[in-house]
Amino acid sequence: MANVDAEAVDFEPEDDDLMDDDAAGDIDAAPLPKLKSAITGKKTKGRGFREDADADRQTRLAARDFDSLGSDGGPGPQRSIEGWIVLVTGVHEEAQEDDLQNAFGEFGEIKNLHLNLDRRTGFVKGYALIEYEKFEEAQNAIAAMNGSELLTQIINVDWAFSNGPSTGPFKRRNMRSGRSHRSRSPRRRY
Repeated sequence: MANVDAEAVDFEPEDDDLMDDDAAGDIDAAPLPKLKSAITGKKTKGRGFREDADADRQTRLAARDFDSLGSDGGPGPQRSIEGWIVLVTGVHEEAQEDDLQNAFGEFGEIKNLHLNLDRRTGFVKGYALIEYEKFEEAQNAIAAMNGSELLTQIINVDWAFSNGPSTGPFKRRNMRSGRSHRSRSPRRRY
């Protein structure tokens, strides 16, 4: 065998390697800051770090000039940026875009049609958004197709956007008519 020089390794811990429990109590530990911003000195952003920023926020928002669509101020349908959007609910889960295109295409040119699918099942979620260029086309589609049958299901058709509570022939019905308060929980029995 070969002659190997080996160094002896000292595995004995030295005094400075160990932490004394009594020595740790002698040091006055300052409380640690809770926020990273207190350490770095940077200004943090977000809702959780507001102090007196509400007044400052209101002045910033009031100074900006936001784009908006003009409206006549009354309740009723609201035009989107590109056209008049109609919301169709109660759509059969196996409906396809062609079915809606054929049913609603007779009222005017459909500019855009969204038929959202459920990712998990691959079926239609139950609603569709149909966009018309002209107000009259969308209004005729709502009047003719609301309450009609499409693929063995009754569909409801109304404006997707509105300026406020609707009045007149396009008024949305409250699903809880006859009850103005919430249902109560059953009484507890002890």
